[in-house]
Amino acid sequence: MDARLFPAWLERSRAEYAKDLVAAGQTPEDAHRHANESMARSFPSGAPGSGHVVFDVVDDAGVAVGYLWIGPDTSDDAGAWWIWDIVIDADKRGRGFGRMAMTLGEEYARAQGAHTLGLSVFGFNTGARGLYESLGYETTSVKMRKRLS
Repeated sequence: MDARLFPAWLERSRAEYAKDLVAAGQTPEDAHRHANESMARSFPSGAPGSGHVVFDVVDDAGVAVGYLWIGPDTSDDAGAWWIWDIVIDADKRGRGFGRMAMTLGEEYARAQGAHTLGLSVFGFNTGARGLYESLGYETTSVKMRKRLS
């Protein structure tokens, strides 16, 4: 991603993450606090932390249709990498951009020495879950909740 576009991407990503956290049940206040803290950890000084990279996902004409954020996971295992975020613009979904971005992300991680690549996906994101399963990703944990209102 062009470094000049990074600050706008960072704000967009923070807002999207907070929105997803609200959709998953957090209060707006907690979601914004959590998103702010998470982005501050991952992007100290407003730039990607060590090993992290954000790629634009582009169409055949070179127009950005989304992004992929990839880097080492938070464990002590240097070979364990993580897809921190992938977003394809809503009007461009279903055209193979996400699949292509994931495949290229896997190749990039492998070239950096990764032996595993993980990710998290919100339960309500059934389209993404289907994509990841079709690419061979396996469920390693499930977080559940019941509203008691």
